Amino acid sequence: MAMRAALLVLASVFLMTLDHRQQHLETMRATLAMVLYPLEYLVSLPATAGNWASDAFAARSHLISENENLRSRQLKLEARLLKFDALLAENSRLREMLQSPRMVDERLLVAELLAVDMDPFKRQAVLNKGSLAGVYRGHPVLDAKGVMGQVTEVSPVSSVAMLITDPSHAIPVQFNRSGLRAIALGTGEADRLELPHIPNTADIRVGDLLVTSGLDRRFPPGYPVAKIQHVDKDPSQPYAFIVARPTAELERVREVLLIWPDHLTETSESEAALGEDAPEEMAQEAPSS
Repeated sequence: MAMRAALLVLASVFLMTLDHRQQHLETMRATLAMVLYPLEYLVSLPATAGNWASDAFAARSHLISENENLRSRQLKLEARLLKFDALLAENSRLREMLQSPRMVDERLLVAELLAVDMDPFKRQAVLNKGSLAGVYRGHPVLDAKGVMGQVTEVSPVSSVAMLITDPSHAIPVQFNRSGLRAIALGTGEADRLELPHIPNTADIRVGDLLVTSGLDRRFPPGYPVAKIQHVDKDPSQPYAFIVARPTAELERVREVLLIWPDHLTETSESEAALGEDAPEEMAQEAPSS
């Protein structure tokens, strides 16, 4: 047995030496490798398939998670863009109001609308400024286009403004072209004022601008109020029927301006410091016809 094992070892060494020097077994090894490759592939297939499935699942989970994160970021960015658009529009409105040439010499206070009275027979709005900010009864309220109304109720942190279209509101006005003075009355409609007791012979044209006359010593003179929209002169009637449209955007504005007329600035400031309302004559409604 020992002799046989020694002979096998010597034969193996001889064959290995012969193959190393002359490459006689190379073809046999290549043939055996081709025959054994399918077997090796089948043996490693479960492990390879498992690794592929694991990688594919991990990649899919990563893509799903990344997609959800991107969608969330997109929604947040779109919401911020909407907010930026609103801020840009608000900034434009405030710039337009504050740069109005008619307001250069007046003390100004910007207020926001908190609520609007939905009663069809009233035209009122709640503002976010009150007596702590110096607001008083009779305080003129404007926007960038013209007069909106006046404050009728005041609390420390808020106030109620009556719009010029309220049925109980009246404001002294003057025709900018002719200088004719009149009273503009609210009708309860959002875009309609009426001017009573104007003779048929008066020089009035559609498109004439009405401005505050300042005779009530509440609204400073020269602020736009409305434009004449309709004139009906019936010869059988002593007075013309005149309808005007407010220049202020009463139904669309979100920010308003509270102004202090020059002759009231010192008085209103001192009264606001004392926590009192403006004088009784300033708390009354504008004169009516």
